[in-house]
Amino acid sequence: MNTSIVSPSKPKIIKETGNKGSYEIGGLYPGYGHTLGNSLRRIILSSLPGAAITSIKIAGIPHEFSTIKGIKEDVISMILNLKKIKFSIVAGEEIVLTLKKKGVGAVTAADIDVAGQVEVLTPDQHIATITESDAVLQMEITLSNGIGYVSKEVLQKERVPVESIALDAAFSPIVNVSYDVDQMRVGDRTDFNRLIINIETDGSITPKEALEKSIEIMIYQLKAIIDFQDVEIVKEEVEAKNEELKDDEENKLDKDVLDDVLKTRIESLEISQRTINALIEANIRTIGGLIRKKEKDLLDVDGMGKKGLDELKEILAKFDLTIKE
Repeated sequence: MNTSIVSPSKPKIIKETGNKGSYEIGGLYPGYGHTLGNSLRRIILSSLPGAAITSIKIAGIPHEFSTIKGIKEDVISMILNLKKIKFSIVAGEEIVLTLKKKGVGAVTAADIDVAGQVEVLTPDQHIATITESDAVLQMEITLSNGIGYVSKEVLQKERVPVESIALDAAFSPIVNVSYDVDQMRVGDRTDFNRLIINIETDGSITPKEALEKSIEIMIYQLKAIIDFQDVEIVKEEVEAKNEELKDDEENKLDKDVLDDVLKTRIESLEISQRTINALIEANIRTIGGLIRKKEKDLLDVDGMGKKGLDELKEILAKFDLTIKE
């Protein structure tokens, strides 16, 4: 009896219209339609990078619960409008944009003075309405690249300048994603699955690119956990360290919790999102993988720097672990 699971067909385009696309993956083994569809949907929604406003600084306004003379909207209303603007950052991780508008009329995203490496995807998005001829709306807008959702409390702690107002940032470039599964014939069997994935983006990425990147991310994640060799090697190294410290019981690592410590995900550590993103990009995803690296290796990681290294040293010290010099 054949016990192998046949491979599905490569994705094919059903329909693409603007920022919307539908794609089919056929020949999936019974049950794999939902297994693959749900996994890809979650990755598409949570793991694709995008751009979002992380903070604003309005001239003469100390906090978000303010009003501006000659402006119809209060600051909170303007913030809600700013969050609806979609951007694409061609180069760089963080860029400060400016907006200055004087005179009666509507202020839209098209009034933002963008640098060459930024594109405003929704130029018609309304921001505010100036009602008096001598009123001026002037602000600095900090735009950043990121992944997923980051609360304003985290951003405020990490990188928001004094007198700036932090905003919750939803970096995902995905507007909507759904999938359907139906049955199809493969050989003599009629219970194989056909997966249809429907994707809508904000225009900073095409639906096809979103699907391709999500598949790459899934493969990348599965490759990282294909065996436990790295964990076992690190375990031996830490146990050797314990042997050296056997006369100092207070510093000795608890072997019963060692495995859990080494398998701790980088995302769960109390470190900045920038450092987390840099480590993930370098395929360093656990404490076990981190302590196998030398300082020089970590400093070579894009987006790390000495500040990020010091941050990692501080957090590892809580587990009685260090980074190799």
